[in-house]
Amino acid sequence: MMNAAEEDEERPLQLRDFAEEDKPREKLMSKGRRCLSDEELIAIFLRTGLHGCNVLELAAKLKREAGSLAALGSMEAQDIQRLAKGIGMAKAATLAAVFELGKRAVQESIMREPLRDAGDVYRLLAPSLRFENQENLVLLLLDVRRCLIRKETVARGTLTRLVVHPRDVFNRAVRYQASSIMIAHNHPSGNPAPSRQDVQLTEAIRAAGDVMMIPLRDHVIIGAEMEGRSKPYYSFLEQGLIPS
Repeated sequence: MMNAAEEDEERPLQLRDFAEEDKPREKLMSKGRRCLSDEELIAIFLRTGLHGCNVLELAAKLKREAGSLAALGSMEAQDIQRLAKGIGMAKAATLAAVFELGKRAVQESIMREPLRDAGDVYRLLAPSLRFENQENLVLLLLDVRRCLIRKETVARGTLTRLVVHPRDVFNRAVRYQASSIMIAHNHPSGNPAPSRQDVQLTEAIRAAGDVMMIPLRDHVIIGAEMEGRSKPYYSFLEQGLIPS
């Protein structure tokens, strides 16, 4: 039979085991959410650690194994479970749900405002696109104020190639009475530089938009934030390849 000390060693460290001033939940209530580290915020939802790994260490391990907070936030519950042996369905599902709710809140606030430039498009779409392992083309249907009417994924490709026909784009634009459109797609490599096919696709959709009198405002390629790169995206409008 284990004594009390041995039982305590076997039990995973929980939030209540920390000193009052070190408890993430109490710290959030007394100092505000902005004062908490990523690991402390994650720990609030995990609630308990695993054997040999307290709750803050577990939070740090999940972030480290994922590669970044953004990468962790892009994962499904099953993917989170694979990051640390012993993570149960409840913990993984809670984290996945929290991250998804945060993404939706950000997207909802962006969708209320006009999409003015490629930076707005990047902020809207990067959370869901930049960790995809295949190319996805997203169509943004805009009203006369350039506010978003509807967002749809119109094509999914491979790691390096995406095939879409202009009719797939403008069928939807006509159906939802869009005044203009933007398109965006991701490069799984993280390098947003356009390929020859990207340029050809942009020109085909721009020309079709001129005929339909539904102008293409921009084509934005979503890449990854990297040191030495001025922007994590490529804008055909900013590069002068689409008339303003």
